[in-house]
Amino acid sequence: MRLKSEVPYQFHRAKNGQQAILDALSCRPGVMLLDLGLPDMDGIELIKKVRFWSNMPIIVVSARSDDPDKVTALDAGADDYLTKPFSVDELLARLRVALRRVRYNSQKTYEALTRYQNGGLVIDYAAGCAYQDGQELHLTPIEYKLPGPYWGGLPDDPVQPGK
Repeated sequence: MRLKSEVPYQFHRAKNGQQAILDALSCRPGVMLLDLGLPDMDGIELIKKVRFWSNMPIIVVSARSDDPDKVTALDAGADDYLTKPFSVDELLARLRVALRRVRYNSQKTYEALTRYQNGGLVIDYAAGCAYQDGQELHLTPIEYKLPGPYWGGLPDDPVQPGK
């Protein structure tokens, strides 16, 4: 399949599963398009290996159209499954969806690292502000840098200070 030259995606093409793993490790692609029919290993095996160390979206493109094949690939860790033949427009739409999810998850990860919330307490480390029940708190620099457990424990912590 040929992609139109105006399509703004860069890609690496691997000749086999081992090369795909090496390329994925070294190039860190945003999405992996995977044909299950590889010359050196089964595509399902490759999905499992990649899933061991990466959450990058994997879109399977395969001539295998039976439901058990699709279910096996999806259960192994594929994010999407396209049965050949398919249109370039459909492939590009599925790529956009996968990349949109990556951006969304990256944003949520950033927010989780820059914002702490426990009940009514909110500390926004990126903005340098803290709020209790919607009211801004005026903290000293030392108080601002104290970890979440000082403020009552992280939501998932089974043991909280003073309890």
